[in-house]
Formats: sequence, C-alpha cells, structure tokens
Amino acid sequence: MQKTDTLYTAYVEVLKEELLPAMGCTEPIAIAYAAAAARRILNELPCEVCVTASGNIIKNVKSVFVPNTGGLRGIPAAAAAGIIAGHDELLLEVISKATEAEQAEIKAYMEHTPITVKLSDSPYIFDIDITVKSEHHTANVRIVGHHTNIMHTEKDGEVLLDTCADTPAESTDSGICDRSAFSVKTILEFIECAELCDIETPVKRQIDYNTRIAKEGLSGSWGANIGKVLLETYGDDVKIRARAMAAAGSDARMNGCSLPVVIVSGSGNQGMTASLPVVEYAKELNVGYEKMIRAVTLSDLVTIHLKSGIGRLSAYCGAVSAGCGCGAGIAYLYGGGLKEIEHTIVNSIAIDSGMVCDGAKASCAAKIASAVDAGILGYHMYKNGQQFRAGDGLVTKGVEETIRNIGILAREGMRETDREILHIMCD
Repeated sequence: MQKTDTLYTAYVEVLKEELLPAMGCTEPIAIAYAAAAARRILNELPCEVCVTASGNIIKNVKSVFVPNTGGLRGIPAAAAAGIIAGHDELLLEVISKATEAEQAEIKAYMEHTPITVKLSDSPYIFDIDITVKSEHHTANVRIVGHHTNIMHTEKDGEVLLDTCADTPAESTDSGICDRSAFSVKTILEFIECAELCDIETPVKRQIDYNTRIAKEGLSGSWGANIGKVLLETYGDDVKIRARAMAAAGSDARMNGCSLPVVIVSGSGNQGMTASLPVVEYAKELNVGYEKMIRAVTLSDLVTIHLKSGIGRLSAYCGAVSAGCGCGAGIAYLYGGGLKEIEHTIVNSIAIDSGMVCDGAKASCAAKIASAVDAGILGYHMYKNGQQFRAGDGLVTKGVEETIRNIGILAREGMRETDREILHIMCD
C-alpha cells in the first residue's frame, strides 16, 4: 500500500474522524450538545424543554451518570446541563467547563422547568430532537446518525438548516469516510507501511487520555469497581491488568467522572477497550513506543471495521467488537501476521457475540472485562493450535464473511431484541 493510495488516505482520515475526545457517556453528552445548540439559537433561557429521542438513545442515557452535574443522571439532567453550562463549540466536551455554581443551577433549573421526554417514531436508529421554548420564542435542534451530526435547526418556525429530507435512514449511521473497502488484510497492510506521523497524534492522545481515566478508576471508588475487583481477586498478571485497566476506565466514566476519554465508533467504552489492554501488553512485552502505537491503531481500525457493519447503536454490545480489536492488537504485538490476526478475530467473535447492550451503566465495565478476555483467549487459542471453524454457529469460512454475519445479526436480527430491552427498561 502506497501513501498516495485512496485506501491509505481513508485509513488516516477515519482515525481523525473516530478518535475524538469526549467527556462522559457519549449519548447523554450528545443530548447536552443538542440542548446547548438549541439554547444558543433561542438566545435566552428556555422555560420549557422537550426531548424526543430514538429508543437506543433513551436506553443509553436512562441509567448513566452525567458528569459535571453533581451526580445527576438521565435525559432531563443531560438536557439541563447543556442548557445551563453547555458550550456547543466544544462538541463532545460540551459541559467540560461547568462550574460548581452551574452544577447547582442545573439542579435548580430541573426543579422549576418542565423537561418532557418522548420516544421518537423516527426511522433513524440515532435520533435526538430537542425543542426549547421561552415566553416568546422557540428553537429546535435535531441530531441524526452520530453524536455531533446536527441535521436540522430552526427558530420560531423558520428553518435554518435541514438535510434530513435528503438523507436515507440507512446512510446516517456511519461516519464521513467511506469504509466499504476496509478489510482485515488491508488494515494490516496499512499498519505495516503507515508513516508514524500519519497515525501518532490521535492514537497517542487516546493512550494518554484513556490511561489517565483508568488510573482514576483504580484509585477512586466508582460504580461496582470492577477493575479493582479483578486485580484483588486474580492478581496482576498481564492478562488481568489488561482487563482491569479497560474495566476501571469504564467504572469511572459510567459513574460520573469528568475526565475525558478518546472514543472509537462513537463510544468511550469501545475507545478504552480497544486501547488500554494493548498498551498493557506492549509494556509487558517491552516492544517500544512505535510498535505500541501501531498495535493500538490496528486495534482501533479492526474495531471500526467490525462496527461499520453493525451501526453506531444496536442491541449488540459494542465492547465485543473492541474486544476483538484488542485481541488483534495483542496478536500483532506477539509478532503475529495476517493469519494469526484473522484467527484471533474469528475466535473472539465466536466467544462473546451473544452479549447484549442494555444501556450505559456500571455493569458495562464487567462486560468490557469479558470482551477483553475473549480477545486474549482468541489469540491464545490459535497460538495453541485451537480454533473455531466454519459451521460453528455464526462462524463461516473467512474472517470477512464471519464479520459480515455479525453485522447482519446485530443490525437486522437483533431489532426485536432491542425493542424488548427498551420495553423492559422503561417498565
């Protein structure tokens, strides 16, 4: 692969597009971002707020803490935080500058302002529609497809922006870059030939941010403290440290820590799962800085490749894809080539593909630990001459066909599962 190749450029661009900083779980932060944008358009404090969101948004915001709100959680808290303390120019760090005084103001605002939440009947899986009203004016902001993709705005009935009508529902769920030509084979080719300057900046930031919040997860008390439990129960072998670091980052993030993470496929949990286990193995194997950067990049791109067929949000737990990614990165650190990486991915897929997403909350950390374990086991299975073969459930001949099967399962087959999960959670 040459630097001038279209695919080389696409891989560089997708890293810039996907590896973004975000503070807090990305779905409530997207609501805060939309609310902050709506308040800016309204140009005064709303006295009434209505949030209409698709089921997957409601599922992912219902139980998770919103950072910089003094321990609040849920959709009304996210919207109020964006209105009172949001700076929409900061994108997914929209409420990162909230002061203590503003946190108190958020709570007071929620007590005195009606904030209505409705389930959208939109065809889009990712849809956030916020209307804010003052005594004399109204404003509306709608995000579709991914977390900062504002597709409609209006004030007092005058449309300021509208691209929804020209966008089919199935085309909003990916990013800007075309990923249709991505494959495990070309990802590895890119990793082996990429100039370090083309990949280092977003990946180094990912490692730094995610390591910092993982250390906070291990030093503080956050959620169910899964990272701590792993280390205290099983010791500090690299296989345990890899799981514990990723879990600890989620412990902190899901339970209100205000430290930012770098996301992958729109998810901080996936961003940590794809990076932190690979970093632990890189340190254990003493492979050096450049090899670590390339291994984390490989993990990120494999995660993105798997998620591209699934979509941003699904009933399929995104940590599973990131666990496959980190398994591929670990195989690469051990000197594995295409064959080892492909079999690691297939084995990992076969182990944990039944894991469902029932929203963002403390137990995500435990699911991450399971996904990382599947990635590690997937590699060691192949290293020991063991593998899952075509015909074993969802596994079929070839890594790309197996990835395709998972995409169909998650995107099509689990729609009813997604509806039932939401029904159970709302009841």
